[in-house]
Amino acid sequence: MALPSFQLWLALLLLAAVCASAMHPRKLTRLGGLKRLTTSKSSSDLPPEYEIHHYRQTLDHFNYKPESYATFQQRYILNYKYWGGANTSSPIFVYTGEEGEVTDDVETFIIALAARFKGLLLYIEHRYYGESMPFGSENQAFQNSSTLGYLSSEQALADYAQVIVHVKKNLSAENCPAIAVGASYGGMLASWFRIKYPHIVIGALASSSPILYFDDITPQDGYDVVVTKDFKETSESCYNTIKQSWSEIDRVAAEPNGLTTLSNLFNTCSPLTTSQELKDYLGFMYEDSAQYDNPPDYPVQNTCRGIDGAPEGTDILGRIVAGLSSLNSSGSCQDILSYELSKPDAWDWQTCTEIVMPMGRGNETMFEAEPFDMEDYTKECVDDFGVVPRLHWITTEFGGHDIKTVLGNFASNIIFSNGLRDPFSIGGVLEDISDSVVAVYTEQGAHCLDIDVPTPDDPDWLVAQRDKEIKIIAAWIAEYYAKLSAK
Repeated sequence: MALPSFQLWLALLLLAAVCASAMHPRKLTRLGGLKRLTTSKSSSDLPPEYEIHHYRQTLDHFNYKPESYATFQQRYILNYKYWGGANTSSPIFVYTGEEGEVTDDVETFIIALAARFKGLLLYIEHRYYGESMPFGSENQAFQNSSTLGYLSSEQALADYAQVIVHVKKNLSAENCPAIAVGASYGGMLASWFRIKYPHIVIGALASSSPILYFDDITPQDGYDVVVTKDFKETSESCYNTIKQSWSEIDRVAAEPNGLTTLSNLFNTCSPLTTSQELKDYLGFMYEDSAQYDNPPDYPVQNTCRGIDGAPEGTDILGRIVAGLSSLNSSGSCQDILSYELSKPDAWDWQTCTEIVMPMGRGNETMFEAEPFDMEDYTKECVDDFGVVPRLHWITTEFGGHDIKTVLGNFASNIIFSNGLRDPFSIGGVLEDISDSVVAVYTEQGAHCLDIDVPTPDDPDWLVAQRDKEIKIIAAWIAEYYAKLSAK
């Protein structure tokens, strides 16, 4: 369902911190999943077929100290609508929750999979997000580095393992094959879960999961190289206008009352104090537009349509304003500083400890150069949490270097799906690694599109992508049933 232009703009604006910022380098590592284009749901908003459950989850899976025996209530959701039942060994599709409310994840492609294969739907909320809060409340959980120290991808994967085992046992469904499905960070978790817990799930569909955006595997400016490509392919003149606008912003800002001029021109909610604030905001908007340049809205096209469609004689900044107006048709003010006012959150903790993606801007993009600076990144993490990032931990824990050889030797049954207009696809797996660890991608799609709910208006190339994924999953399930009957 298409969002009206104002709703699209609002969704992009409210969650703008998911993408990149030169002033806040950690913000570059936010992935976002489907949250950007969905409205948050409370438990009461869910249709009646979705059952809310809570599991008494272990706080620390990896220690035997006294405090390790503490527990918290982890939320998960079950939907039996399509399930063929335990007696038929019908599959269980497990949505590996990412950085947000699990109730926002229910309307995804996982429903179509359940309908196709008579599957049970199981959605598991990630610890420290939504209602799955250790220590009883967010204030207590986020109190300091000691209470936040139990938030990691490794702990989250162990949570998923325990919940799946618990659900299967309760339903006498031990013979029902489970398949992990996730998007963005959740897609990374789905693929890592299959690698770490192959006895729990028989396969994984990992949508838009940049598991190779760590260490030096992917060029640090890869994200913005793809953003630039998206805009340049859409309109060369639009690309050139954006590229020229940065120096023009600085030129106007240097004039007497220049910041006031810019504040009025861009209709900012608060007066600008530096030109960098405006440039950061515009960078957010362009990157968001590229990351979610999906049908039917195509925000890159909308932005460039506004820029290129400005009246003849409009200057560079006037054209940029016209581009923003194409996303914000309501005429409301531009909340330039909203992302700066938010306090550090759970995802900031994760990017300060292990999800360290060295992302910067180089000279081959439409943005001003802003190389990744590990010293600045570390300083921000120390200031916020008192911790030093573990730059190399993800590749140590889950791999990444020489991925084709490594996963080809010991991994199986993973689909890495991407849309190449998604800037994060640059850090994704885009080539088949083996017969069963495969890459499925489209030239046109952007972030997490294949994992969204199918609609009758979906373009043929998206339908074909999902059909390919279904065919692969069908083969996994058939192979499992063959082995089960042979026992």
